[in-house]
Amino acid sequence: MSKPPLPDIFGNYILGDFVEVVSPVSVSWLPQTTGWACLGALLGSLLLYRGAKRLRRWHHNRYRREAIDRLVHASGQDFSIVTLNKLLKLTALSAFPREQVAQLSGEEWVSFLNRQCDPPPFSAALGKIIAEGAYRQSRLTHSTREELEAAALSWIRDHKSPHDV
Repeated sequence: MSKPPLPDIFGNYILGDFVEVVSPVSVSWLPQTTGWACLGALLGSLLLYRGAKRLRRWHHNRYRREAIDRLVHASGQDFSIVTLNKLLKLTALSAFPREQVAQLSGEEWVSFLNRQCDPPPFSAALGKIIAEGAYRQSRLTHSTREELEAAALSWIRDHKSPHDV
């Protein structure tokens, strides 16, 4: 069975001559003036510069991350003043010129370490232990050992290297 044909006038008779309203073209989000493009380029280059600077600093400070990792691993094993001095010397050699660091020992070494941080991490008592620790075979108490580890960690994190400027 087929459907009957539709009449010529179908639907609402009042809307017969109605014309649909056309929506305007959507507004572009891209900047239309050169000022915004220049500002965008300036901000982009600033972000790129800051990112490169941050990446360079992160790459330069890899010796600090490695030294902290070694200190954490050494604290779990047999910890000695010799091990701590060796770690501090390796860290200092990575940050400062060899001519400035290699010949230091004893009180000069501790003085050098304290000059690189503000405030100095090694007290007079800890400095004496570090300066004479390689020559004495005394056992460290647990609290002294923790103080030395904390001071060494503080020095590794906070020392001012010539490259930081």
